[in-house]
Amino acid sequence: MKSALPELPAPIIEDAVHTALLEDLGRAGDITTQATIPAAAVADAAIVARKPGVLAGLGLARAAFARMSSDMAFESASADGDKLAAGETVACISGPAGAILSAERVALNFLGHLSGVATATRAFADAIADTHARITCTRKTTPGLRALEKYAVRCGGGSNHRFGLDDAILIKDNHIAVAGGVAEAVARARAFAGHTIKIEIEVDTLEQLREALEAAPDIVMLDNMKPEMLREAVAITKGRVVLEASGTVTLDSVAAIAETGVDYISSGWITHSAPVLDLGLDIDVTGPGG
Repeated sequence: MKSALPELPAPIIEDAVHTALLEDLGRAGDITTQATIPAAAVADAAIVARKPGVLAGLGLARAAFARMSSDMAFESASADGDKLAAGETVACISGPAGAILSAERVALNFLGHLSGVATATRAFADAIADTHARITCTRKTTPGLRALEKYAVRCGGGSNHRFGLDDAILIKDNHIAVAGGVAEAVARARAFAGHTIKIEIEVDTLEQLREALEAAPDIVMLDNMKPEMLREAVAITKGRVVLEASGTVTLDSVAAIAETGVDYISSGWITHSAPVLDLGLDIDVTGPGG
């Protein structure tokens, strides 16, 4: 069953757009537009996909234009999660020409980056569509943009891993080393966690996996294992816990990983290295001063 797309809460959108506009406008505002564009000029504009991809971030683009002028009209021709063809119109904007120009870069920055994340995620998800595995993101996100990038992952057909250090327990190799072993680390986590908190532990050998299964975590992360070892790990586990494969996952390797029978495949690449989707704004000045 296909999960519904998430919605970004309005305060998250508003805060992100406000911060980005303040950064771009600086101390004196858009002095290029102030110097060259008559205040009475109005314009129509269209956001157009230059390359094919998957759309994400439309709400942020809408908010960027609206924040620059209350007289702005924004009509979307697509929705987040939609596949875009090269040359396809994403949205049409009309209003004060100066406000459109001042908001343009912030709107396109959000759209290009988040659509790039969604497009990369969709490529991974499509590559494993014939398996039961799902692509999930990591905490390898751009500082300040995590909620937005994780939203884009969902738009691309992926799922979200934990959002931060406070919403799940993930015991990694360094935690195990300091805690004194797999069993001790899981036991300490179980004693600490409330009944709603999931416990995941990272292992990189089958011996550690067997030890982890005895300790009964909710999820085991199989780190940097080759497909042959992953298949063996799946056979050993027999469905007792959720299995997540992780470590240098690429578009070339993801299908082979999924075919081993793991439940989730985590990728940092889809958020930290996804290429920006090329979208542009085409403008037509229609009012005074045009």
